[in-house]
Amino acid sequence: MTLRDTSGSVTPAATPPTPPRDARTPADDGTRGRQAGSLAGLLLIVLVAVNLRPALTAVGPLVGEIRDDLHLSGTAAGALTTLPLMFLGSYGLLAAFLRRPPRPEALPVAAMVALTAAIGLRMIPVTPALFAGSLVAGMAISIGNIAVPGIIKRDHPQRIALVTALYTVALSGGAALGSGLAVPMQHATGGSWRGPLTLLAVPSALAALFWLPRLLRVRRAAAAAETGAAASDAVAPVSHRDVARKVWRSRLAWQITLFFGLQSSLAYVMFAWLPTLLTDRGLSESSAGFVTAASSLIQIIGNMCLPLLTARLRDQRPIAVLVGVLSAAGFAGLAWAPMGGMWLFVVVLGLGQGASFALALSMIGLRSPDAATAAQLSGMVQGLGYVISAFGPLLIGALRDATSGWTVPMALVVAIALAETVPGLGAGRARVMD
Repeated sequence: MTLRDTSGSVTPAATPPTPPRDARTPADDGTRGRQAGSLAGLLLIVLVAVNLRPALTAVGPLVGEIRDDLHLSGTAAGALTTLPLMFLGSYGLLAAFLRRPPRPEALPVAAMVALTAAIGLRMIPVTPALFAGSLVAGMAISIGNIAVPGIIKRDHPQRIALVTALYTVALSGGAALGSGLAVPMQHATGGSWRGPLTLLAVPSALAALFWLPRLLRVRRAAAAAETGAAASDAVAPVSHRDVARKVWRSRLAWQITLFFGLQSSLAYVMFAWLPTLLTDRGLSESSAGFVTAASSLIQIIGNMCLPLLTARLRDQRPIAVLVGVLSAAGFAGLAWAPMGGMWLFVVVLGLGQGASFALALSMIGLRSPDAATAAQLSGMVQGLGYVISAFGPLLIGALRDATSGWTVPMALVVAIALAETVPGLGAGRARVMD
Protein backbone atom coordinates (compact mmCIF):
# COMPACT_ATOMS: atom_id res chain seq x y z
CA MET A 1 0.00 0.00 0.00
CA THR A 2 1.22 3.54 -0.78
CA LEU A 3 0.12 7.05 0.19
CA ARG A 4 0.23 10.05 -2.18
CA ASP A 5 1.27 13.50 -0.79
CA THR A 6 0.14 16.89 -2.12
CA SER A 7 3.27 17.34 -4.26
CA GLY A 8 2.48 14.26 -6.26
CA SER A 9 5.37 12.18 -4.95
CA VAL A 10 4.72 8.72 -3.62
CA THR A 11 5.65 7.87 -0.07
CA PRO A 12 5.63 4.33 1.25
CA ALA A 13 3.08 3.80 3.96
CA ALA A 14 4.29 2.91 7.37
CA THR A 15 4.35 -0.82 7.96
CA PRO A 16 2.44 -1.82 11.07
CA PRO A 17 4.53 -3.52 13.71
CA THR A 18 4.48 -7.30 13.68
CA PRO A 19 2.72 -8.64 16.76
CA PRO A 20 4.58 -10.99 19.07
CA ARG A 21 4.45 -14.61 18.00
CA ASP A 22 2.42 -15.65 21.02
CA ALA A 23 0.01 -12.70 20.83
CA ARG A 24 -3.54 -13.84 20.02
CA THR A 25 -6.47 -11.66 19.08
CA PRO A 26 -10.07 -12.69 19.64
CA ALA A 27 -10.41 -13.10 15.87
CA ASP A 28 -7.46 -15.52 15.86
CA ASP A 29 -9.04 -17.56 18.63
CA GLY A 30 -12.37 -17.60 16.80
CA THR A 31 -10.75 -18.83 13.59
CA ARG A 32 -8.88 -21.54 15.44
CA GLY A 33 -12.07 -22.55 17.21
CA ARG A 34 -14.00 -22.82 13.95
CA GLN A 35 -11.20 -24.82 12.36
CA ALA A 36 -11.05 -27.19 15.34
CA GLY A 37 -14.83 -27.53 15.29
CA SER A 38 -14.80 -28.23 11.56
CA LEU A 39 -12.11 -30.88 11.95
CA ALA A 40 -13.99 -32.49 14.84
CA GLY A 41 -17.15 -32.52 12.73
CA LEU A 42 -15.31 -34.21 9.86
CA LEU A 43 -13.93 -36.86 12.20
CA LEU A 44 -17.43 -37.54 13.54
CA ILE A 45 -18.77 -37.97 10.00
CA VAL A 46 -15.95 -40.39 9.19
CA LEU A 47 -16.58 -42.30 12.41
CA VAL A 48 -20.21 -42.87 11.45
CA ALA A 49 -19.35 -43.70 7.84
CA VAL A 50 -16.90 -46.49 8.65
CA ASN A 51 -19.66 -48.21 10.66
CA LEU A 52 -22.33 -48.11 7.95
CA ARG A 53 -21.16 -51.10 5.88
CA PRO A 54 -19.14 -53.69 7.90
CA ALA A 55 -22.29 -55.17 9.50
CA LEU A 56 -23.39 -56.02 5.95
CA THR A 57 -20.13 -56.90 4.20
CA ALA A 58 -18.70 -59.05 7.01
CA VAL A 59 -21.52 -61.57 6.62
CA GLY A 60 -20.65 -62.61 3.05
CA PRO A 61 -17.28 -64.26 3.78
CA LEU A 62 -18.82 -66.08 6.75
CA VAL A 63 -22.14 -67.08 5.21
CA GLY A 64 -20.97 -70.62 4.38
CA GLU A 65 -20.12 -71.37 8.01
CA ILE A 66 -23.29 -69.64 9.23
CA ARG A 67 -25.31 -71.81 6.85
CA ASP A 68 -23.62 -75.04 8.02
CA ASP A 69 -23.86 -74.12 11.70
CA LEU A 70 -27.56 -73.17 11.62
CA HIS A 71 -28.55 -75.63 8.86
CA LEU A 72 -29.93 -72.89 6.64
CA SER A 73 -31.19 -73.47 3.12
CA GLY A 74 -29.55 -71.69 0.22
CA THR A 75 -32.53 -69.35 -0.02
CA ALA A 76 -32.36 -68.51 3.67
CA ALA A 77 -28.62 -67.89 3.49
CA GLY A 78 -29.14 -65.59 0.51
CA ALA A 79 -31.87 -63.71 2.40
CA LEU A 80 -29.45 -63.18 5.28
CA THR A 81 -27.22 -61.07 3.05
CA THR A 82 -29.88 -59.36 0.92
CA LEU A 83 -32.51 -58.59 3.59
CA PRO A 84 -30.62 -55.65 5.14
CA LEU A 85 -29.91 -54.20 1.69
CA MET A 86 -33.63 -53.82 1.01
CA PHE A 87 -33.97 -51.53 4.04
CA LEU A 88 -30.95 -49.25 3.52
CA GLY A 89 -33.28 -46.40 2.57
CA SER A 90 -36.22 -47.28 4.79
CA TYR A 91 -35.86 -44.30 7.12
CA GLY A 92 -35.93 -41.98 4.13
CA LEU A 93 -39.41 -43.17 3.19
CA LEU A 94 -40.59 -42.67 6.76
CA ALA A 95 -39.00 -39.23 7.25
CA ALA A 96 -41.42 -37.44 4.92
CA PHE A 97 -44.36 -38.42 7.14
CA LEU A 98 -42.87 -37.38 10.47
CA ARG A 99 -44.72 -34.53 12.13
CA ARG A 100 -41.50 -33.03 13.44
CA PRO A 101 -38.04 -34.13 12.32
CA PRO A 102 -35.50 -35.12 14.97
CA ARG A 103 -32.45 -32.94 15.41
CA PRO A 104 -29.76 -33.85 12.86
CA GLU A 105 -27.30 -34.79 15.65
CA ALA A 106 -29.86 -37.23 17.09
CA LEU A 107 -29.86 -39.35 13.94
CA PRO A 108 -26.22 -40.56 14.01
CA VAL A 109 -26.60 -41.37 17.71
CA ALA A 110 -29.82 -43.29 17.04
CA ALA A 111 -28.22 -45.08 14.09
CA MET A 112 -25.18 -46.22 16.05
CA VAL A 113 -27.20 -47.26 19.11
CA ALA A 114 -29.64 -49.23 16.94
CA LEU A 115 -26.76 -50.80 14.99
CA THR A 116 -25.06 -51.88 18.22
CA ALA A 117 -28.33 -53.40 19.42
CA ALA A 118 -28.83 -55.16 16.07
CA ILE A 119 -25.35 -56.70 16.25
CA GLY A 120 -26.13 -57.93 19.75
CA LEU A 121 -29.46 -59.33 18.59
CA ARG A 122 -27.76 -61.31 15.82
CA MET A 123 -25.57 -63.01 18.40
CA ILE A 124 -28.48 -64.60 20.28
CA PRO A 125 -28.15 -68.33 19.47
CA VAL A 126 -31.60 -68.57 17.86
CA THR A 127 -32.01 -68.45 14.10
CA PRO A 128 -34.94 -65.96 14.08
CA ALA A 129 -32.81 -63.56 16.14
CA LEU A 130 -30.12 -63.66 13.46
CA PHE A 131 -32.59 -62.57 10.79
CA ALA A 132 -34.25 -60.01 13.05
CA GLY A 133 -30.87 -58.50 13.88
CA SER A 134 -30.01 -58.28 10.18
CA LEU A 135 -33.29 -56.49 9.50
CA VAL A 136 -32.71 -54.01 12.34
CA ALA A 137 -29.15 -53.48 11.12
CA GLY A 138 -30.44 -52.45 7.70
CA MET A 139 -32.88 -50.00 9.28
CA ALA A 140 -30.20 -48.58 11.57
CA ILE A 141 -27.83 -48.06 8.66
CA SER A 142 -30.60 -46.31 6.74
CA ILE A 143 -30.81 -43.66 9.47
CA GLY A 144 -27.11 -42.93 9.14
CA ASN A 145 -27.32 -42.97 5.33
CA ILE A 146 -30.07 -40.35 5.33
CA ALA A 147 -28.63 -38.15 8.11
CA VAL A 148 -25.12 -37.47 6.87
CA PRO A 149 -25.82 -35.58 3.58
CA GLY A 150 -28.01 -33.08 5.47
CA ILE A 151 -25.31 -32.55 8.09
CA ILE A 152 -22.71 -32.02 5.35
CA LYS A 153 -24.93 -29.42 3.68
CA ARG A 154 -25.42 -27.55 6.98
CA ASP A 155 -21.88 -27.70 8.35
CA HIS A 156 -19.79 -27.64 5.15
CA PRO A 157 -21.82 -25.75 2.53
CA GLN A 158 -18.72 -24.52 0.67
CA ARG A 159 -17.04 -27.95 0.53
CA ILE A 160 -19.92 -30.30 -0.23
CA ALA A 161 -18.16 -32.34 -2.94
CA LEU A 162 -14.93 -32.62 -0.93
CA VAL A 163 -16.58 -33.66 2.34
CA THR A 164 -18.96 -36.03 0.53
CA ALA A 165 -15.96 -37.63 -1.17
CA LEU A 166 -14.33 -38.09 2.25
CA TYR A 167 -17.58 -39.64 3.50
CA THR A 168 -17.81 -42.08 0.58
CA VAL A 169 -14.14 -43.03 0.98
CA ALA A 170 -14.89 -43.90 4.61
CA LEU A 171 -17.94 -45.90 3.50
CA SER A 172 -15.94 -47.84 0.92
CA GLY A 173 -13.07 -48.35 3.34
CA GLY A 174 -15.41 -49.63 6.04
CA ALA A 175 -17.00 -52.04 3.56
CA ALA A 176 -13.59 -53.34 2.51
CA LEU A 177 -12.45 -53.75 6.13
CA GLY A 178 -15.63 -55.63 7.00
CA SER A 179 -15.21 -58.18 4.23
CA GLY A 180 -11.41 -58.36 4.40
CA LEU A 181 -11.04 -58.82 8.16
CA ALA A 182 -13.99 -61.13 8.80
CA VAL A 183 -12.13 -64.41 8.24
CA PRO A 184 -8.84 -63.35 9.94
CA MET A 185 -10.81 -62.14 12.95
CA GLN A 186 -12.71 -65.41 12.97
CA HIS A 187 -9.44 -67.32 13.24
CA ALA A 188 -8.14 -64.92 15.89
CA THR A 189 -11.25 -65.32 18.06
CA GLY A 190 -11.39 -69.09 18.18
CA GLY A 191 -12.87 -70.11 14.86
CA SER A 192 -16.53 -69.20 15.44
CA TRP A 193 -18.36 -66.96 12.97
CA ARG A 194 -19.97 -65.19 15.92
CA GLY A 195 -16.68 -63.67 17.08
CA PRO A 196 -15.99 -61.20 14.25
CA LEU A 197 -19.66 -60.25 13.96
CA THR A 198 -19.82 -59.53 17.68
CA LEU A 199 -16.70 -57.33 17.59
CA LEU A 200 -18.46 -54.99 15.16
CA ALA A 201 -20.47 -53.69 18.11
CA VAL A 202 -17.35 -52.04 19.56
CA PRO A 203 -16.78 -49.33 16.91
CA SER A 204 -20.52 -48.63 16.56
CA ALA A 205 -20.88 -48.16 20.33
CA LEU A 206 -17.83 -45.86 20.35
CA ALA A 207 -19.32 -43.81 17.52
CA ALA A 208 -22.52 -43.33 19.53
CA LEU A 209 -20.51 -42.22 22.57
CA PHE A 210 -18.47 -39.71 20.55
CA TRP A 211 -21.59 -38.20 18.98
CA LEU A 212 -23.52 -37.97 22.26
CA PRO A 213 -21.77 -34.84 23.68
CA ARG A 214 -22.45 -32.97 20.47
CA LEU A 215 -26.13 -33.92 20.62
CA LEU A 216 -26.42 -32.78 24.24
CA ARG A 217 -24.64 -29.50 23.45
CA VAL A 218 -26.96 -28.79 20.52
CA ARG A 219 -30.02 -29.58 22.59
CA ARG A 220 -28.97 -27.13 25.29
CA ALA A 221 -28.31 -24.42 22.73
CA ALA A 222 -31.64 -25.08 21.00
CA ALA A 223 -33.52 -24.93 24.30
CA ALA A 224 -31.97 -21.55 25.07
CA ALA A 225 -32.78 -20.28 21.59
CA GLU A 226 -36.39 -21.42 21.86
CA THR A 227 -36.73 -19.66 25.19
CA GLY A 228 -35.48 -16.43 23.60
CA ALA A 229 -37.73 -16.84 20.59
CA ALA A 230 -40.78 -17.36 22.78
CA ALA A 231 -40.26 -13.90 24.27
CA SER A 232 -40.15 -12.23 20.85
CA ASP A 233 -42.34 -12.05 17.76
CA ALA A 234 -40.19 -14.48 15.81
CA VAL A 235 -41.45 -15.67 12.44
CA ALA A 236 -42.55 -19.31 12.48
CA PRO A 237 -40.20 -21.55 10.51
CA VAL A 238 -41.34 -23.35 7.40
CA SER A 239 -43.01 -26.58 8.45
CA HIS A 240 -41.27 -29.91 8.01
CA ARG A 241 -44.13 -31.26 5.92
CA ASP A 242 -44.09 -28.23 3.62
CA VAL A 243 -40.42 -28.90 2.88
CA ALA A 244 -41.16 -32.58 2.27
CA ARG A 245 -44.02 -31.70 -0.06
CA LYS A 246 -41.80 -29.35 -2.04
CA VAL A 247 -39.09 -31.99 -2.41
CA TRP A 248 -41.39 -34.80 -3.50
CA ARG A 249 -43.00 -32.57 -6.12
CA SER A 250 -39.69 -31.41 -7.56
CA ARG A 251 -38.64 -32.70 -10.98
CA LEU A 252 -35.01 -32.13 -10.00
CA ALA A 253 -35.44 -34.34 -6.92
CA TRP A 254 -36.79 -37.16 -9.09
CA GLN A 255 -33.86 -36.82 -11.48
CA ILE A 256 -31.38 -37.16 -8.61
CA THR A 257 -33.35 -40.12 -7.24
CA LEU A 258 -33.32 -41.94 -10.56
CA PHE A 259 -29.59 -41.29 -11.03
CA PHE A 260 -28.88 -42.60 -7.53
CA GLY A 261 -31.08 -45.68 -8.03
CA LEU A 262 -29.54 -46.65 -11.36
CA GLN A 263 -25.95 -46.25 -10.22
CA SER A 264 -26.68 -48.17 -7.01
CA SER A 265 -28.29 -51.00 -8.98
CA LEU A 266 -25.03 -51.38 -10.91
CA ALA A 267 -23.10 -51.60 -7.63
CA TYR A 268 -25.38 -54.38 -6.38
CA VAL A 269 -25.11 -56.21 -9.70
CA MET A 270 -21.33 -56.05 -9.42
CA PHE A 271 -21.27 -57.48 -5.91
CA ALA A 272 -23.90 -60.15 -6.66
CA TRP A 273 -22.94 -61.34 -10.14
CA LEU A 274 -19.43 -60.23 -11.15
CA PRO A 275 -17.73 -63.20 -9.41
CA THR A 276 -20.07 -65.63 -11.18
CA LEU A 277 -19.53 -63.93 -14.54
CA LEU A 278 -15.76 -64.17 -14.13
CA THR A 279 -15.82 -67.83 -13.07
CA ASP A 280 -17.99 -68.61 -16.09
CA ARG A 281 -15.31 -66.93 -18.21
CA GLY A 282 -12.62 -69.20 -16.78
CA LEU A 283 -11.31 -67.70 -13.54
CA SER A 284 -11.16 -69.70 -10.35
CA GLU A 285 -13.56 -68.78 -7.56
CA SER A 286 -10.78 -67.30 -5.45
CA SER A 287 -9.44 -65.22 -8.36
CA ALA A 288 -12.93 -63.98 -9.22
CA GLY A 289 -13.45 -62.94 -5.62
CA PHE A 290 -10.12 -61.15 -5.59
CA VAL A 291 -10.95 -59.25 -8.79
CA THR A 292 -14.30 -58.14 -7.36
CA ALA A 293 -12.63 -56.99 -4.15
CA ALA A 294 -9.99 -55.11 -6.15
CA SER A 295 -12.67 -53.28 -8.12
CA SER A 296 -14.31 -52.31 -4.82
CA LEU A 297 -11.03 -50.90 -3.52
CA ILE A 298 -10.46 -48.95 -6.73
CA GLN A 299 -13.82 -47.31 -6.09
CA ILE A 300 -12.11 -45.43 -3.25
CA ILE A 301 -9.90 -43.74 -5.86
CA GLY A 302 -13.04 -42.90 -7.81
CA ASN A 303 -14.53 -41.38 -4.65
CA MET A 304 -11.46 -39.17 -4.22
CA CYS A 305 -11.41 -38.08 -7.87
CA LEU A 306 -14.79 -36.37 -7.64
CA PRO A 307 -13.61 -33.15 -5.87
CA LEU A 308 -10.83 -32.78 -8.44
CA LEU A 309 -13.40 -32.93 -11.23
CA THR A 310 -15.96 -30.64 -9.63
CA ALA A 311 -13.30 -28.01 -8.91
CA ARG A 312 -12.68 -27.60 -12.63
CA LEU A 313 -16.23 -27.66 -13.98
CA ARG A 314 -19.12 -25.21 -13.63
CA ASP A 315 -21.67 -27.98 -13.20
CA GLN A 316 -21.70 -31.76 -12.96
CA ARG A 317 -23.26 -32.77 -16.30
CA PRO A 318 -19.95 -33.76 -17.92
CA ILE A 319 -19.11 -35.83 -14.84
CA ALA A 320 -22.48 -37.63 -15.00
CA VAL A 321 -21.78 -38.58 -18.63
CA LEU A 322 -18.21 -39.61 -17.84
CA VAL A 323 -19.10 -41.95 -14.97
CA GLY A 324 -21.88 -43.57 -17.00
CA VAL A 325 -19.53 -44.22 -19.91
CA LEU A 326 -16.79 -45.56 -17.61
CA SER A 327 -19.20 -47.94 -15.89
CA ALA A 328 -20.59 -49.15 -19.23
CA ALA A 329 -17.09 -49.69 -20.64
CA GLY A 330 -15.96 -51.53 -17.51
CA PHE A 331 -18.87 -53.96 -17.50
CA ALA A 332 -18.66 -54.49 -21.28
CA GLY A 333 -14.94 -55.21 -21.11
CA LEU A 334 -15.28 -57.72 -18.28
CA ALA A 335 -18.13 -59.45 -20.12
CA TRP A 336 -16.79 -59.62 -23.67
CA ALA A 337 -13.19 -58.40 -24.03
CA PRO A 338 -10.26 -60.86 -23.99
CA MET A 339 -9.34 -61.83 -20.45
CA GLY A 340 -5.79 -60.61 -21.00
CA GLY A 341 -7.05 -57.05 -20.67
CA MET A 342 -9.21 -57.79 -17.63
CA TRP A 343 -7.37 -55.53 -15.19
CA LEU A 344 -7.79 -52.49 -17.39
CA PHE A 345 -11.55 -52.90 -17.24
CA VAL A 346 -11.45 -53.62 -13.51
CA VAL A 347 -9.82 -50.22 -13.01
CA VAL A 348 -12.25 -48.48 -15.40
CA LEU A 349 -15.26 -50.02 -13.64
CA GLY A 350 -13.96 -49.16 -10.18
CA LEU A 351 -13.30 -45.54 -11.11
CA GLY A 352 -16.70 -45.15 -12.73
CA GLN A 353 -18.60 -46.74 -9.88
CA GLY A 354 -16.72 -44.89 -7.16
CA ALA A 355 -17.10 -41.46 -8.76
CA SER A 356 -20.78 -42.05 -9.62
CA PHE A 357 -21.66 -42.91 -6.01
CA ALA A 358 -19.85 -39.84 -4.67
CA LEU A 359 -21.50 -37.69 -7.34
CA ALA A 360 -24.99 -38.97 -6.51
CA LEU A 361 -24.54 -38.13 -2.82
CA SER A 362 -22.94 -34.77 -3.60
CA MET A 363 -25.95 -33.76 -5.68
CA ILE A 364 -28.12 -33.91 -2.56
CA GLY A 365 -26.25 -31.03 -0.96
CA LEU A 366 -25.37 -29.17 -4.16
CA ARG A 367 -28.99 -28.97 -5.33
CA SER A 368 -30.52 -28.08 -1.94
CA PRO A 369 -30.97 -24.44 -0.88
CA ASP A 370 -30.66 -25.26 2.84
CA ALA A 371 -29.98 -28.07 5.29
CA ALA A 372 -33.68 -28.84 5.91
CA THR A 373 -34.25 -29.40 2.20
CA ALA A 374 -31.05 -31.47 1.97
CA ALA A 375 -32.28 -33.74 4.77
CA GLN A 376 -35.62 -34.29 3.02
CA LEU A 377 -33.97 -34.77 -0.35
CA SER A 378 -31.56 -37.28 1.17
CA GLY A 379 -34.51 -39.24 2.51
CA MET A 380 -36.29 -39.30 -0.84
CA VAL A 381 -33.22 -40.05 -2.94
CA GLN A 382 -31.92 -42.88 -0.80
CA GLY A 383 -35.32 -44.17 0.30
CA LEU A 384 -36.54 -44.70 -3.26
CA GLY A 385 -33.08 -45.15 -4.77
CA TYR A 386 -32.24 -48.24 -2.75
CA VAL A 387 -35.65 -49.74 -3.61
CA ILE A 388 -34.88 -49.20 -7.31
CA SER A 389 -31.40 -50.67 -6.92
CA ALA A 390 -32.67 -53.86 -5.25
CA PHE A 391 -34.32 -54.94 -8.51
CA GLY A 392 -31.03 -54.88 -10.43
CA PRO A 393 -29.50 -58.16 -9.19
CA LEU A 394 -32.89 -59.89 -9.29
CA LEU A 395 -33.49 -58.91 -12.91
CA ILE A 396 -30.00 -59.89 -14.03
CA GLY A 397 -30.32 -63.25 -12.30
CA ALA A 398 -33.69 -63.90 -13.92
CA LEU A 399 -32.34 -63.03 -17.38
CA ARG A 400 -29.33 -65.27 -16.88
CA ASP A 401 -31.57 -68.19 -15.97
CA ALA A 402 -33.95 -67.49 -18.85
CA THR A 403 -31.25 -67.17 -21.52
CA SER A 404 -28.67 -69.60 -20.05
CA GLY A 405 -25.92 -67.12 -20.76
CA TRP A 406 -24.52 -63.68 -20.11
CA THR A 407 -25.08 -61.85 -23.41
CA VAL A 408 -28.57 -60.51 -22.67
CA PRO A 409 -28.01 -59.80 -18.95
CA MET A 410 -24.77 -57.90 -19.56
CA ALA A 411 -26.28 -56.00 -22.48
CA LEU A 412 -28.92 -54.79 -20.02
CA VAL A 413 -26.24 -53.83 -17.47
CA VAL A 414 -24.42 -51.75 -20.09
CA ALA A 415 -27.71 -50.15 -21.09
CA ILE A 416 -28.44 -49.22 -17.46
CA ALA A 417 -25.00 -47.63 -17.14
CA LEU A 418 -25.61 -45.51 -20.23
CA ALA A 419 -29.20 -44.75 -19.20
CA GLU A 420 -28.06 -43.25 -15.89
CA THR A 421 -26.54 -40.39 -17.85
CA VAL A 422 -30.05 -39.17 -18.82
CA PRO A 423 -31.20 -38.24 -15.30
CA GLY A 424 -27.59 -37.33 -14.58
CA LEU A 425 -27.75 -34.58 -17.19
CA GLY A 426 -30.81 -33.11 -15.50
CA ALA A 427 -29.47 -33.49 -11.98
CA GLY A 428 -25.99 -32.25 -12.89
CA ARG A 429 -27.01 -28.81 -14.13
CA ALA A 430 -25.79 -26.03 -11.80
CA ARG A 431 -28.97 -24.95 -9.99
CA VAL A 432 -30.75 -25.42 -6.68
CA MET A 433 -34.25 -26.65 -5.97
CA ASP A 434 -36.97 -23.99 -6.12
